[in-house]
Amino acid sequence: MAKYRMVRTEFWKNPIVLEEMTPEDKYFYLYLLTNPHTTQIGIYRITKKQMAFDLGYSIESVHSLMERFEEHHQLIRYNPETRELAIKNWGRENLQKGGKPVMDCILSELKEVEDVSLIRYVSEFIHKQEIRSLYEVFYQQKGTEGIENEKSPRLTDCEEFDDTSLSRYTTRGQKEKQKENEKQQQTIYPMNDDVKEIIACWDANGFGFTNVIAKQQLLAWLDDSQFLQPKEMILKAMNIACANNKRKLNYIVGILKNWENESLLTVEDVDSEDKKKKQSKLSTELHSPGRAIPKEFELDLSAGEDE
Repeated sequence: MAKYRMVRTEFWKNPIVLEEMTPEDKYFYLYLLTNPHTTQIGIYRITKKQMAFDLGYSIESVHSLMERFEEHHQLIRYNPETRELAIKNWGRENLQKGGKPVMDCILSELKEVEDVSLIRYVSEFIHKQEIRSLYEVFYQQKGTEGIENEKSPRLTDCEEFDDTSLSRYTTRGQKEKQKENEKQQQTIYPMNDDVKEIIACWDANGFGFTNVIAKQQLLAWLDDSQFLQPKEMILKAMNIACANNKRKLNYIVGILKNWENESLLTVEDVDSEDKKKKQSKLSTELHSPGRAIPKEFELDLSAGEDE
């Protein structure tokens, strides 16, 4: 499927573009904004060799332009090891609308980024708080992976075999982690009654207490769905997932999508449809023909009686 990137007309009114860029700079910047490797998040993988090929430039020319855009214009960052490029103002120009499809796409692409510092770099210039919060939660989570051991307190010789000391550290760590998760959730969605109830159900039923990103995606259904009772529908889907031992976001979302496709917009609609299906199944079973009796069979009513 082809991708389409549009450049806003304000591009040409930007003081940096208007006053500081040479014609070659403008051409190169337009390429960075619209080439086939661009993504929804403003961070994408591309090599200088590919840029040179696309533009018809030498590698040396591309290298010179990259340095100019990083150091002089300060509009991009490039990691030569991961071959990832980030565009500073991407969020301000291209991430002005939220909604579940956009958030899903952003989440999927953020997972592919290797250099977490680039996520932070782009997030600083995103004006829409809903999207910016997702960037922040993501790089905070990803940035802390693998360093928990460094933060863990080292036990002295006396404490090494002291169960109470170890328990104290573990409990404190769990409380700190819980507070951090609650703080992250608050930055994404205001903690109203509906949000609290869904999160409580999620945490209490083993869907993954620390999986903040999954909670974010599920909570998006409160605002971006056709349901007349979004909270009740989400909770019902979660209960079904628990009953089937499928405690995964994808399973819940699959249920919600099926309900939307069938125009079941309230809990009453779902219950009514389930009742109809059960009645139909029961009726089919009651009226299904039994096994045919072989033609050779003769019913002997006296069979088995004493003579």
